[in-house]
Amino acid sequence: MSLSRTIASAVRPAVRARGYASAVAHSPIIRSELAEGAVEKSAFLKDIAAVEAHGRHTAELWRKISYFVCIPGIAVCAAWVYNLEQAHHEHIEHRKHENDGVYPQPPAYDYLNRRIVPYPWGNNSLFYNPEIQRNMDEAD
Repeated sequence: MSLSRTIASAVRPAVRARGYASAVAHSPIIRSELAEGAVEKSAFLKDIAAVEAHGRHTAELWRKISYFVCIPGIAVCAAWVYNLEQAHHEHIEHRKHENDGVYPQPPAYDYLNRRIVPYPWGNNSLFYNPEIQRNMDEAD
């Protein structure tokens, strides 16, 4: 029996059951042929070896990108946002200090915070912050 018929007979039932790629990877005949150095004999086995080598190389590339680009990038962005929020907090505290410890409220224009139908949880927004925003239940 030739090598191609042996491989075809080993792969054919598994192709129907699990899919082509997993059938090739789990076939004991193909694994034994690869172990015996039959890569030089078959173009099919050369292609499998090339695909596996490409997969290993690509996985290693993305691992390096994750460790050496993404993680430092996240750290730099986190530090930048932290500094920005610290400056924002200092500005809010400065405005409170200028107004006797109370954050100044914006003017009560008719078009601001207009509530025709109240929310199910009340007149304030879902992310209501009592230190910064006006309490709409006490308004008017």
